[in-house]
Amino acid sequence: MEVGNIIMYFVIALAIIVFSVLTVTTRKILRSATYLLFVLFATALLYFQLDYEFLGAVQIAVYAGGIVVLFVFSILLTHKPGEKSDAIATHRRWLGLSASLLGVGACGYALFSQEGFCTKLLEETKSLDIAQIGNFLLSSDKYGYLLPFEAVSVLLLACIIGGVVIARRR
Repeated sequence: MEVGNIIMYFVIALAIIVFSVLTVTTRKILRSATYLLFVLFATALLYFQLDYEFLGAVQIAVYAGGIVVLFVFSILLTHKPGEKSDAIATHRRWLGLSASLLGVGACGYALFSQEGFCTKLLEETKSLDIAQIGNFLLSSDKYGYLLPFEAVSVLLLACIIGGVVIARRR
């Protein structure tokens, strides 16, 4: 692996971490949505670095384009744009921090408790191309994701209809 790719990976990973923390800690809701947009763009850059151009384009078009616009639309319909949210109580902040650290620990244990899991995963995914990933994701086989994919599309349609109904009342 080239040194430039490794440096770029760490820059992108740092951007994802920083903007993720800013997304959940800022008190202005529109800034939070903007930071989420930056996280999604950085994730797309990660896909482009891995030579998954299709997934990067889908990340930008669907998530950074569609989902964030839907979030901003719902924020503007329900809140005043410059409004600050209430400060989180100290005991809730510590509870959230401890729950997130517990989650990170559980994920780390799940990943690294299996011997050779990461190396096996890297070896298996090197031979996959975008057509195979698309067939896996949208198949109706045992491990296919066609049903959750359609459920998310119905959920997004319900959100759009709800936004139109709320906008009509005003």
